[in-house]
Amino acid sequence: MANIILWIVIAIIAILVIWFIAVYNKFIVLRNRIKEALSQIDVQLKRRYDLIPNLIESVKGYMKHERGTLTEITNARVSMMKATSLKEKAKIENSLAGALKTIFAVAENYPNLRASENFQMLQEELSGTENKIAFSRQFYNQNILSYNNSRQSFPGNVIAGMFNFKEQYEFFEAENVAKAPVKVKF
Repeated sequence: MANIILWIVIAIIAILVIWFIAVYNKFIVLRNRIKEALSQIDVQLKRRYDLIPNLIESVKGYMKHERGTLTEITNARVSMMKATSLKEKAKIENSLAGALKTIFAVAENYPNLRASENFQMLQEELSGTENKIAFSRQFYNQNILSYNNSRQSFPGNVIAGMFNFKEQYEFFEAENVAKAPVKVKF
């Protein structure tokens, strides 16, 4: 009988150790997914910033009166390269996205520019990159949610507390301007 009790105790301890290792490893995997997702956002942002000088060169001749927009894009691109925090990057990113929309809106007034194969290619590349950035942000936010849910719910919160897995990640959020209702006038 003593042997059976000893084996039961050993089995319970083994199950607890395996469970403990599995939960700990889950936190490591989630933390690494968050880092990878954030780096994917950076990869797509870099891709966009590599395309921007070509876009500016394509539209420069047509947009003499839009120097402010071109300057804004150039300044935002430089600022983004220097940005370190997620909030800083998101703010610059949103201003850059707005400036790019302005360029494409203004391009509507120039049929020759719109017809330019180079401009069309750049516009498609930037559009595809914008979609990838949006997807990367969504993927990042999903990983943040999974990490935070695991960290805050029982029994994960016990292990998270023991190994100092803190809530250190922020969600990528739209600025208040983007959350405002769209006004349509005819």
